[in-house]
Amino acid sequence: MELKGRDIMAKVFAEFLKDVEIIYHFNGQSFFTVKGNEATGICYCTITLISDREGKKIRTIIGAVYNDQYVRQGSQWFIDKRVGDFLWQEKCEIHSSELQ
Repeated sequence: MELKGRDIMAKVFAEFLKDVEIIYHFNGQSFFTVKGNEATGICYCTITLISDREGKKIRTIIGAVYNDQYVRQGSQWFIDKRVGDFLWQEKCEIHSSELQ
């Protein structure tokens, strides 16, 4: 799926996350190459989602890799382009005691 523009991204992610109660991102290993005011990078991420599906708590864990292009404007760096690859996913039912 290719998403361009904030409005489209917001709409798609809002629909995807409509049943999600908790979102947690763990960004792990990253590697960056900087050349002047531009850079590229790769970031490995584990995403955990806790959803309510028909009264059951469902934990989804997703392994993702982000390939980014950055641009520096003034003293700040911004993501200019991001390609996210969601490599694997695990789902299981959890009990409320596991959330504490």
